[in-house]
Amino acid sequence: MLSAIEDGEFSEAELDKLRKQWAGGRSSESPFSNPHSLRRVAPVIGITGTGGAGKSSVTDELMNRFLSSFPHMRMAVVSVDPTRRRTGGALLGDRIRMNSLRSERIYMRSMATRRQNVATNAVLKDCIAYLKSLGFDLIIVETAGIGQSDSEIVDLVDFPMYVMTSDYGAASQLEKIDMLDFAELVVLNKYDKRGAEDALRDVRKQWKRNRVAFQTPDADVPVYPTIASQFNDPGISWMFANLCRLLREKLHLPAEKWTPDLDTTLKEPRATVLIPGARVRYLAEIAEQGRGINRRIETEAETASRAQSYWQSLHDLGDPALPRALDLYAADALLPPQAGEGAISVDRSLLTLRQRYQDAVQSLSSEALKLLREWPSRLKAATDEVNEYEVRGKTISIENYRESLSHQKIPKIAAPKFRSWGELLTFLQKENLPGSYPYTGGVYPYRRTGEDPIRMFAGEGTPERTNRRFHYLSLGQPAARLSTAFDSVTLYGEDPAPRPDIYGKIGNSGVNIPTLDDMKKLYSGFDLCAPTTSVSMTINGPAPIILAMFMNTAIDQQVEKYLKADADRWNEAQKKLDELFAGRERPRYSGDLPAGNDGLGLGLLGVTGDQMVDAETYARIKAETLKTVRGTVQADILKEDQAQNTCIFSTEFALRMMGDIQQYFVDNGVRNFYSVSISGYHIAEAGANPISQLAFTLSNGFTIVEYYLARGMKIDDFAPNLSFFFSNGMDPEYTVIGRVARRIWARAMRERYGANERSQMMKYHIQTSGRSLHAQEIQFNDIRTTLQALYALFDNCNSLHTNAYDEAITTPTEESVRRAVAIQMIINKELGLNFNENPWQGSFAVEYLTDIVEEAVYKEFEAISERGGVLGAMDTMYQRGKIQEESLYYEHKKHDGSLPLVGVNTFLPKEHGGEIATEIELIRSTEEEKDQQITNVRAWQASRNGLAPEGETDHAHSTALEEHAEAEVHDGHGLAYLQKAARDRRNVFVALVEAVKTHSLGQISHALYDVGGEYRRNM
Repeated sequence: MLSAIEDGEFSEAELDKLRKQWAGGRSSESPFSNPHSLRRVAPVIGITGTGGAGKSSVTDELMNRFLSSFPHMRMAVVSVDPTRRRTGGALLGDRIRMNSLRSERIYMRSMATRRQNVATNAVLKDCIAYLKSLGFDLIIVETAGIGQSDSEIVDLVDFPMYVMTSDYGAASQLEKIDMLDFAELVVLNKYDKRGAEDALRDVRKQWKRNRVAFQTPDADVPVYPTIASQFNDPGISWMFANLCRLLREKLHLPAEKWTPDLDTTLKEPRATVLIPGARVRYLAEIAEQGRGINRRIETEAETASRAQSYWQSLHDLGDPALPRALDLYAADALLPPQAGEGAISVDRSLLTLRQRYQDAVQSLSSEALKLLREWPSRLKAATDEVNEYEVRGKTISIENYRESLSHQKIPKIAAPKFRSWGELLTFLQKENLPGSYPYTGGVYPYRRTGEDPIRMFAGEGTPERTNRRFHYLSLGQPAARLSTAFDSVTLYGEDPAPRPDIYGKIGNSGVNIPTLDDMKKLYSGFDLCAPTTSVSMTINGPAPIILAMFMNTAIDQQVEKYLKADADRWNEAQKKLDELFAGRERPRYSGDLPAGNDGLGLGLLGVTGDQMVDAETYARIKAETLKTVRGTVQADILKEDQAQNTCIFSTEFALRMMGDIQQYFVDNGVRNFYSVSISGYHIAEAGANPISQLAFTLSNGFTIVEYYLARGMKIDDFAPNLSFFFSNGMDPEYTVIGRVARRIWARAMRERYGANERSQMMKYHIQTSGRSLHAQEIQFNDIRTTLQALYALFDNCNSLHTNAYDEAITTPTEESVRRAVAIQMIINKELGLNFNENPWQGSFAVEYLTDIVEEAVYKEFEAISERGGVLGAMDTMYQRGKIQEESLYYEHKKHDGSLPLVGVNTFLPKEHGGEIATEIELIRSTEEEKDQQITNVRAWQASRNGLAPEGETDHAHSTALEEHAEAEVHDGHGLAYLQKAARDRRNVFVALVEAVKTHSLGQISHALYDVGGEYRRNM
C-alpha cells in the first residue's frame, strides 16, 4: 500500500475514499492489530534535525526504550532520505543504523523525498494516515536533514522533536533555526564533543527567548543533552522519560500505560572514557620516543667511534698506562706528573689523548658500554661449534652450524664482523642478535628445533568435518598447530536456523560452532593441554563466548582423562551418564573418527565436567588446565570496526569484555594462551598497504595496552598474553614488517611502560596474502605464496600459514592444502639459505627498508594521535577511509597495468588471454550438514537450558521465533545472572564460562545485546 501511495497509483478520488476509511479507525484485518493497544489512534512523533546530528541513532535508542518499557507496544517507523537533485537517487540507508529493527514489534519503511530542497515526501501525510489505521501504538517519522528555515514536519505529526549538535556556529545562528520555535522537545546530541556544555546553555536561552519564558528554570526547559552513539546513555533515558511525560500531557494519554519504569537517577550523559585524557597522546609520544632513541644511537655511535680512535692512537703510541679497550684510566693517569725526584715525564699530547678517550668512554651510556664490553663473549658463543646457555635452570646445548652437501659449515647465526665500535654499537642497539633487545632479528636466540612454524587454517561444514581436516593436516607432524576458521553464522554470534539469512551460510567458508558440544567434537582427539598442541581461533565479535566454550572443552577433556585413568571411576561415570540420558538419545560424533583421533573429548558430550566429579576435584582440574592450555583467540574488536566488520556488540562493551578476559587470565594464571591476536591481516585484506597495516595494527595494540593499564592491570601481567597477526604480500615493505614491529614494540614496552623482557618480546603469526591470489592462471598463486613465505620465514615469524592456490575461488581442498603445507616444508627442510636463521641481518637494502618503514609508522602514529588516538580516529572513520583509498589505488594500478600481475594483466597466453575455465572442486556444506547443525543446537537448548540458574532473561528486542515448537527455548531462559554481571560491571567472562555450559551461542549473544548494546554500523 505504501509503495502504491508513493508511486501515485491512486487517483485523487480513490485517495479521498481511502482517507475516509483510514480516518474511521484501524482495519480489523490489519496484521498489526494489537489487543494490548495503548491508544486507539496512534500518536505520531516527528524527529527532524540537521544532517549528521544523529537522528537515526536517537530514533534507534528511543525505539529500544519503548520496546523494553512497554512490552506490548507495536511501532511503525518511516524514515525519509533526500533525493539527489543530480542523479535522482536516494541512499535510504538509515535502517543500517537501527539495531532495534530485529524486533518483530517494529515495522520500518524507508522512502525518498522524491523532490528537491525539502525533508519530507509529498505523500508522507497519506502514508502516516494509512499506518495509523493499522493498529500500531506509535508512529515515528524521521525526516531527512533540514536547514535552518525548514519546519514542514510540524504540520504532519502530533509531537515534533528537533535533534541538533553543538556545531551550529555562533550563538546568533540559533535565532534562525525555525524548529526551535515549534519543537516540543529539543535533543542536543553528541554531548561528548567539545563545546557541548556551552551549546546547552545557549540553546536553553534561545528556547526561553522564543517563548518569552525567561523565568522557567533550566531543568524545566525541554532541551536534553544526549550521546546517542553510546549504549544505555543516561541522557537518552532522561530524555525518553520526559518525552513520555510530554506526550501524556499534550495528547492526554493514560498515565498508567505511558509511564516508563526507568532508573533516571543520572540525568546527563556521561561519555565513556576508555583512555584517560592525560594519556590520549600515547601514539605521538611513542613516535617521539622512538625517534629520540634513534638520534641517541647515532650520537653514541659517533662517540664510540671517537673513543676507539683515541684508544687506537694511544695503543700505537705505546702508552704504558693504556687500559683494556673500553675500560677507564686511573684518575692519576689523567693528571700531569708532580715535579720532584722520581717523577716520570708525560708528553702533553699523550695526556690530552688520555683525557679525550676518558671523556668519550664516560659519555657512553651504561647500556652502550655493557653491550660493547660483552660483545666478544657473545660473538664467541655464536661462532663456536656449540653454544650452551641456561633457560629456567636447564642447560640448553645448540650446534651453531649445519653442514651442506658440499661439506661447508653454514652458520645458524651469522654474526657481524664490525671492527668499528660505532658500527658495532649501532648494530647492537638497532638490531642485535636474535633473542636480544630490541629483538629486530627475532625474539628467540634460535628457531625451535624439531617443530616447523607451520600453522594451517581450516574450517568447513560441521565440527566433525573440520576435525577430520585437522587430523589430516596434523598426521605425522611432531606438533599440532590448529588454526580455526568459523562460518559467518558463528562470526556474527547466531545459532544455525532455517531463517533465509542464516540457513545458506551454515558451515560455508568456516565451521559452524553454536554449542559446547560442537567445540568438543571440533577438537576431539587433540589433547588441548599437551605441550605439542596449540589452537588458534579466528573469531572476534563473539570471541568471549567461543573462548569460554574452548576453555570448558579443555577442562572437560582433562576431567575425562581423570575418569578414564581409573577403570572403576570410568564405569561409575558411564552409569551416571546412562541415568542422565535415560529415555533420550545421547549426543554423538557424526561419522567415523579419522586416523589419529583417539576419541578424547567425546566421552562427556551432552554433559559438563562439574556434573561428573566432585567440586574439589573439578576445581583442581580446572586450575591445572587453565595454567597449561596453549593457544590464541583473535578477539581484536578494533580492527573489526576498522576493516573486517564482524562487530556484534557495542565497541565499549566489546572492549570491556576483552579486558574481562585478560583479567580472568591474570587471576587464574593463564600464561600460555594469548587473550588477543592484534590483527593486521584483515586490515591488509581490506586494501591497506603494508605501512598502514603495520601502523594501524601497532596503534591498536598500544590502545589495548593503555586501556588495560587504565583498568588497573600491571603491564607484565598482561603484555605476554598479547600476540599479533600480519599479512605478507609482495610489496618491498613486507620484507621488514616483522623487524619493524618487534623493534617499535620492544622499545615502547621497555622505555614507556617499564615492562620486563618477556613483555618486550612481540610474538606474531603470518598468513600469506589472500588478496594476491587470483582466479586467472590460478596455478601461479603457489609461486606468489612461496615468495611471501620466504619473506616471513627469513624474518623469523613465530608461526606461518601458507594459503592454498584455489582459495581465490573456494575453501581449499585436501590436494591444495597439501601443496600449501609443502611450500613451508620445502623452504624449511630443503632450501639451503634457510639453514641460516638471520639471513636478513647485514643487508644494506633490508636495513634501509627497516629504517624508512619505522619512520613511516611513526608519521602514521602522529596522524592518528591528532585525531584523538585510535578510538577518536575510529569515530571519524579515519582508518576505514584510508584503507579504502589505498585499496582503490591498488585496484586502479592493477586495472591499468601499471602494477604488473603475471597471468592477470601481463604475460597472458595468446590463446585465451588468461580467461580459461579451470576445473576446481568447490567446497560447500551440504543440506544434510546444515540440518544436522540446526537439529543439534535445538537438542542442546532443550536438554541444557533448564539446568541454568533460575531467572528470566531480559529480551527487549527478541526476534520472531521460528515456526517450530523446539524453537521456543531460544529466548535463553536462565541467563539473568549473566546479564546482572554485565549490568553490575563485574567480570562478564567469569559468567560466560558458566553460561556456555547451558546455553547456545545465539542465546548468549542476544542476552548480552540487552545489557551491553549492539554494534551500530556506519555506512
